[in-house]
Amino acid sequence: MNSQHKAAWIVSERPTVFYDEPDLDNLPQGNLNLARVFWVNKDLLAWNVDAQDGSFFLHASQHAQLQLTGRGIEGADTIIQLEVDTHDLPAEVLERLPHISGYHALRLPRDADCKKLIKCQLAVGASNAYGAPIDASGVQLPGVLDDVLRYDGPLGVTFSETECTFSIWAPTAQNVRLFLYTEPSGGEPEAVIQLDEKHNVWTASGPKDWVGKYYLYEVTVFHPSTLQVEICLANDPYSRGLSANGERSLVIDLSDHNPENWDRLSSEKPMLHCFNDMAIYELHIRDFSARDQTVPENLRGTFLAFSEMESAGVRHLRSLAEAGLTHVHLLPSFDFGSVNEVKEKWKTLDYDRLEGLPPDSEEQQEAVVAIQNEDGFNWGYDPVNWGVPDGSYSTDPNGPRRTFEFRSMVQSINRLGLRVVLDVVYNHLHGNGPSDHLSVLDKVVPGYYLRRNKDGVIENSTCMNNTASEFYMVDRLIVDDLLMWATQYKVDGFRFDLMGHIMKRTMVCISCQFVSWPKTSFQMRAKTALQSLTEEKDGVDGSKIYLYGEGWDFGEVYGNGRGVNATQLNLPGSQIGSFNDRMRDSAIGGSPFGDPLEQGIFTGLSLQPNSLPQGDEENMAKNLARGKDRIILGLAGNLRDYVFVDFEGREVKGCEVLTHDGKPVAYAASPTEIINYVSAHDNETLFDIIMMKVAESVSLEDRCRVNHLASSIVALSQAIPFFHAGEDMLRSKSLDRDSYNSGDWFNRLDFSYETNNWGVGLPPKSKNGEKWLIMRKLLGNESLRPSKDHILAAVANFQDLLKIRFSSPLFRLKTVNAIQARLQFHNTGPAAIPGIIVMSIHDGDEGEPGLLQIDSNFRIIVVVINARPDEGILKVGLLRGFKLELHPVQAASQDELVKASSCDDGTFAIPKRTTAVFVEKRCC
Repeated sequence: MNSQHKAAWIVSERPTVFYDEPDLDNLPQGNLNLARVFWVNKDLLAWNVDAQDGSFFLHASQHAQLQLTGRGIEGADTIIQLEVDTHDLPAEVLERLPHISGYHALRLPRDADCKKLIKCQLAVGASNAYGAPIDASGVQLPGVLDDVLRYDGPLGVTFSETECTFSIWAPTAQNVRLFLYTEPSGGEPEAVIQLDEKHNVWTASGPKDWVGKYYLYEVTVFHPSTLQVEICLANDPYSRGLSANGERSLVIDLSDHNPENWDRLSSEKPMLHCFNDMAIYELHIRDFSARDQTVPENLRGTFLAFSEMESAGVRHLRSLAEAGLTHVHLLPSFDFGSVNEVKEKWKTLDYDRLEGLPPDSEEQQEAVVAIQNEDGFNWGYDPVNWGVPDGSYSTDPNGPRRTFEFRSMVQSINRLGLRVVLDVVYNHLHGNGPSDHLSVLDKVVPGYYLRRNKDGVIENSTCMNNTASEFYMVDRLIVDDLLMWATQYKVDGFRFDLMGHIMKRTMVCISCQFVSWPKTSFQMRAKTALQSLTEEKDGVDGSKIYLYGEGWDFGEVYGNGRGVNATQLNLPGSQIGSFNDRMRDSAIGGSPFGDPLEQGIFTGLSLQPNSLPQGDEENMAKNLARGKDRIILGLAGNLRDYVFVDFEGREVKGCEVLTHDGKPVAYAASPTEIINYVSAHDNETLFDIIMMKVAESVSLEDRCRVNHLASSIVALSQAIPFFHAGEDMLRSKSLDRDSYNSGDWFNRLDFSYETNNWGVGLPPKSKNGEKWLIMRKLLGNESLRPSKDHILAAVANFQDLLKIRFSSPLFRLKTVNAIQARLQFHNTGPAAIPGIIVMSIHDGDEGEPGLLQIDSNFRIIVVVINARPDEGILKVGLLRGFKLELHPVQAASQDELVKASSCDDGTFAIPKRTTAVFVEKRCC
């Protein structure tokens, strides 16, 4: 309590602290700390308050002097009466803001100066018919900003032959100045330049020799989080360079920092005929080299490690490319806030000490956790500046080195025969508010870029500071940023984190009946804009840029709550991929949010149950059969219209098979709209989750076979296969389920194949402690530690799968019709042998009626997946008469068990936990 006040009063259910005794019969009505009124377009506000025969007034204060008293809102410079509109809110408003359906419309006078008003603190008061206040609230502005003040001109720093021009969209700002600096940090600005506001944007120009200097914007603006006019120092939302830790933006001409032959890279890109030919490997930049002794120490964990052509990691990537892998997906590499970019301040572990500790000790995680916010590791899903490479991966976080080195990385990966996917996090931001160093957008246009609920409170369902792509300038910033990464860094694809929190219209050009955005810009959304890029015009072939992401539907956007969002069920027909969790969960068991022991078809459900009660035998058998159907659909590309015979013997479409909550299992309209996977950076690694779920009696050799079995359904499916880095090497994180901040210790990748990182201590307690009892028993069992031979066998078997996939176009059919006509499943219906999936893919013969011939080598391919703990023998009548033999890759395999697989006139014998591929070769 302030020293000048000797007493304070609070009233139940009211946020106000009174320093004079309140009159309970004359209390303030409403709350200016909340923003429950929506200014939706130039003419209308919306509020869910009914004053009946009362009145509404808009109050504005340039200097944020509004106060709420028992007499209503006081301190305004301007008061405007609002007319109650008896009509519903217009359809175009509700399309953009569906969550305010049912709100009352309040109309502004025609002469209201909205461009002036939006620079003030605003509040609306409601009074009853007798003039007594009944409610009051602050105002949310995005609707009117989109309607009146959106901007399509240049933003950021642009260059002519003689000048730099600075442009920033800050329509609510009362003033904007440019602070120019010589040094990346410290000291006073060498110049302060006043920006001019015209055409909805603030601009200033200076000489071209400002290139290489640093700058910040001083933005004077009302901020709804403090209810004050704040003077904020902010980075440029369109920054293209930064100093260390984003202290200042860098004036950088990106064309000045190219590796040798950069301009030729587009023509040197690895061949990609179509998206069906993709296979993706998800990799964290620091994991790739942080502990690789074949990389120079100063380059470990950096962009430039990918340019060390003879390092162990690069050799591994090269071998994957030679086997058929096409894309490396890099976890976030833009500027994020969780790692100090000044490497001299990093704390490190005593690896020698930790390596001497028991495999189930708590001490390793204690050491990791003690420095986890002061080391060099984080996944990076906490973006600050979307448009700049992160400085922690650069050899110098100040100046232009990060630009040059990121480009060198892309060039080097491309020259290995691999394209590059950038993981983008447009659904949330690290910071908010007027003073947080890691807040950028919320300083420049407060209350606009971050999605707010009906009370004006920032939504945090993604984890923090959700962004609002339903608003025009957020949508524009995302698309502009994607175009920048594609043209300036020649990135070949984008994976969207929590894509379901982004609007579908941001992702792909769609027809909206009412949205009044300008046609020229609205129709150039992400996919359309990117794929319109050409080598001649833009230096890249945009038709080869692929988009995919997490299409989960939850939080405030659930069920199109903020507009049609980019979720699994909303994307069919878009040619944008989404992750298929149905096949993953059925194969491995449960879900990331369920019991860690819950089993799937490959981890022993019904076939070799573990200690977890999962129902009686009949119930487990039925769940096994349901899971098999979901894997069948995944193998067929998870197509909504694919017809097959389900476990009950019914002929059904994929969309008629339902999840536990009544949603269709299969939802895609094209195989390139599905990303099939069984593991990713989130949750446990594939090897670790297998170790948790299989029965205690399962041997290490069989656990390794389960790892391969799970990878096989991804590699041999009609969808786009996606693999977590190290899945091919039995990668372990010592059972850590969420290693985003678990340091190099738990995230280690060993491309020497000496270790898979199993048994390096109990994982961090905060995320895993409730499972430690189970984990101790596993980690402490030395018989479960894979040897180098186990790892090398896994590497070879995985590469065999890639070779098989790319040995025939039959594994990469392009259309629903082709998949329906050529792909057939056997051993289905109620009489099926449990745990065995049989898939045949048929080709035609040139000059013969029926199917067209597309494979010059094989007439038919048969894939038999035996998830059982014993040999599977079955007869498939429809496959009699074919001269089937083991695929040449498997016939030459180092895996003796797969080589024991056989087929004799439609009778198959498949060893336990084995995927066998048979072919009928064409005559020479």
